[in-house]
Amino acid sequence: MLLRTLITHLDKVTTSGSLDAEIVELTADSRAAASGKLFAAIRGTSIDGHKFISDVIAKGVSAILAETAPPSDLPDSIAWLHVPDSRAALAVLASAFHEDPSGNLHLAGVTGTNGKTTIAVLLHHIMKTEWHRAGLLGTILVDDGETQTVAKHTTPGSIELNGILANFRDNACRGAVMEVSSHGIHQKRVHHIAFDAAIFTNLTQDHLDYHGTMEKYMEAKASWFHDLAANPQGKKPTAVINTDDAHGNDLAKELDGKMPVIRYGFNVNCDFRGNNFQQKRDGMSFELAAKGKTFLVRAPLIGRFNAYNLLAAIAAAAACGIKPRQAIAALADSPQVPGRMENVGNTGGTTVFVDYAHTPDALENACRTLRELDPRRLITVFGCGGDRDKAKRPLMAAAAARFSDGLVITSDNPRSEDPLAIMRDIEKGLPKKCSFVSVPDRAEAIETAMKNSLSGDIVLIAGKGHETYQQFADHTIDFDDRKKADLALRNRAIEIAELRNNPPPRF
Repeated sequence: MLLRTLITHLDKVTTSGSLDAEIVELTADSRAAASGKLFAAIRGTSIDGHKFISDVIAKGVSAILAETAPPSDLPDSIAWLHVPDSRAALAVLASAFHEDPSGNLHLAGVTGTNGKTTIAVLLHHIMKTEWHRAGLLGTILVDDGETQTVAKHTTPGSIELNGILANFRDNACRGAVMEVSSHGIHQKRVHHIAFDAAIFTNLTQDHLDYHGTMEKYMEAKASWFHDLAANPQGKKPTAVINTDDAHGNDLAKELDGKMPVIRYGFNVNCDFRGNNFQQKRDGMSFELAAKGKTFLVRAPLIGRFNAYNLLAAIAAAAACGIKPRQAIAALADSPQVPGRMENVGNTGGTTVFVDYAHTPDALENACRTLRELDPRRLITVFGCGGDRDKAKRPLMAAAAARFSDGLVITSDNPRSEDPLAIMRDIEKGLPKKCSFVSVPDRAEAIETAMKNSLSGDIVLIAGKGHETYQQFADHTIDFDDRKKADLALRNRAIEIAELRNNPPPRF
């Protein structure tokens, strides 16, 4: 695209140099700089792209986007775009470069501490059922309507994001759904993206290592909705908010009169209201009151928190033009979300679930849900990640202890921290009378839980969910809770068979 045409989409820009270059690619990576490319100098949390401007000039880039004036010795062949905010400007240019891909999709985004991935998968399933092709961009995978690939980031940078959305459009996807992280909002990765539905799930303690306080964490989430209200990008975006959550209720009040708001939950003021929730080990059902009608929702999921996820998916589908009846019919056959309350199997009467719960609220919800299935005992295996919010470690211990009969404390992704130090932080939150054992090796911890389980027990392995790796200070290993649990189940089955074939002598 001709640079002169590309920059017409920027509101505030001061230019110098020739604007007649053909731009073949946008990049914020100085290592990828080359002729025909526009380099955006971004101020990151640890690296400032402006420090690499001399490097990209030497590589002969065609244009530079920066928050500073050009150097006096800038070659005439390089155009300089001086803007007040490089991140925001890059997002606008990325959208224009790919010819406004979000504007050509029924696009839903979902943010919140818990539930993002599950809601995204459920809503994507609804869209595919109704429209045949739909895009999905989430923590676990990217589905472009034709192929599926492993996701690299929950919310990619604006260049990659617009490229992915353009791929959705070009593959004839009518709609798409994506997870929107607080980091992605704060770093303006979703700036200038046209959403039809913006979902808020809840807010509980997480990411304080990045945001600092819960107030700033919420401000990041809320800023996305206020930006959509002020800059709808030619659409009429609808906020879909869980108003059973106190933060969500406050956000809905702030947005009233600024943009359409759909409230969902189980309280009487909800536009999409659930009632009469019931569950068994193989699924759930509840009544939905919406748009003056009552529906029966059935899905092969468990947990009251998943009822909220289903409500969010149905409400967001409505905001994207899919009627509740069609959405509910699709959800009766909804897929298992990898690592989200995933039933790995049952051997000898012990059932194992793997869940991504890595916050105090999520872990409590997972334990509470499994406790409601009336197991003989609930044994919970969990740890906490290193180099992340340390304050939540004792809170997670307390949450797990409230509903579990036994705990196995272990490593999660220790990263640069000492795993034993992390486990000591966790143990500080345990009540005095608590049955627990600490096993640093996560595989051994899973095996320990299984060996000490009895018929009728449920074992919950929490924290890593769908992840297929474990990060240490100087290396990363292949590690999948589901595979380790499956191996432990098979080992248990072998032990049971051996005891059956060779029973101990009786005296």
